[in-house]
Parts: sequence; structure tokens; C-alpha cells
Amino acid sequence: MKSNGQQTQSNILTNSSLRSAAADLAKRDKHLALIFTNYGPPPLWRRNANFSTLVQIILEQQVSLKSAAAIFRRLADAIQPFEPEHIRRRGEVHLRSLGLTRQKASYLVNLANAVADGELNLKRLTRLTDDAARLELMSIKGIGLWSADVYLLMAMRRADIWPSGDLALAAAITELMGLEKRPDAGELQNLAESWRPHRAVAARMLWQYYLAKRGRL
Repeated sequence: MKSNGQQTQSNILTNSSLRSAAADLAKRDKHLALIFTNYGPPPLWRRNANFSTLVQIILEQQVSLKSAAAIFRRLADAIQPFEPEHIRRRGEVHLRSLGLTRQKASYLVNLANAVADGELNLKRLTRLTDDAARLELMSIKGIGLWSADVYLLMAMRRADIWPSGDLALAAAITELMGLEKRPDAGELQNLAESWRPHRAVAARMLWQYYLAKRGRL
């Protein structure tokens, strides 16, 4: 990692580095070894690094992915082209008429304003370290730690991101490790420390396990 606040290309996951990291984690951790043995390396799930993806992640806060996807399709059908300038012109009232809560309508207009005005430059994020990019995302109202980390992990494919507030990860770890109760975000953060510098790969392996156990992989 460079010392001037910029990230290096080696911090970006590729299919090759994902497979290598998954194999390494399987050697180091018996629980991840079970996943690797049964299912192989996880998919390199990815999203586009753009405004629409951030909108989708905000919509996914505290609701199911299926529900969030349905709301996003409704928004995308009603607002074309789906760009920040058009979102803020429509305003919160229009977004609420499309099924958004008052809070999420406010978040989306706030995000649209930030991107349209250049307060949040998504292309610039690619040049920043994980911590710097996370802080820049979280400076926007409506983007908390979980949302920022999911964007860094899925859209920017950063290799050592760990979204400790993710409920599916908590459920997967509870089942995989046979825990009596589901760990909270702080406990998840501590559990993942030994998986550095491949925590994003560990997260993908655990999501893989979670989905496979539910017949959704």
C-alpha cells in the first residue's frame, strides 16, 4: 500500500487472486476449509462502480435484497435516464410516491446532490486507500459503515473489506461455527481479524455458504 493515501492495483480482486486467497484461507482456518472443500472458491460477485449501485445499496438497508430490487426497478422505470440530476429534479415527494420511505427518499436526493455537485467523486475513490474511500463515502448522509463497505467490496472489489454489520455474514458464521447466539458487529469484526489481508474473500466464502445452505447458490 502506498503511503500517500492511494491504493495499489494488488488490492483489487481478480478471479485469479480470489481463487488464490480462498485456498490460502482454507489452509489457515478449519471453518473456511469446510466451505472450500465442499463448494470450491466463491464467485467473484461484482457490481458496477457507479451512482446506480450506491442507490441500490441504500435501498437494501434493513430490507431484503428482493424487496430492494423491486423498488429499484420501479425507480429506474419511472426516472429515465437514471442519473443524479434527474433524481434531484424529481425530489423527495416524487420518490416517496414510488414507494420509498421518507428517510430513504431523503437519502437518495442527498446522494444525487452530492454526486451532481461533485462533492462525491466516484472515480476519485478508485485512487484512494480503503480507509480514505470509506470515509469519503460515509461523509454523505445515508451512507453508513455497512453501505460503504458493501460498495468497496462489491463495486470496487477491494480485497480486505469486511462488512461487519452484514446480517447474512452473522448468520453464516453462527451456523458454520455452531455458535449459541448470533455475533454482533463488534464480535464479527474481531472474528475476522485473523483473515487479513483477505477478509473480503472470507466474506464471499461465507456468503457462498449462506446461499448454498438455503439452495440459492
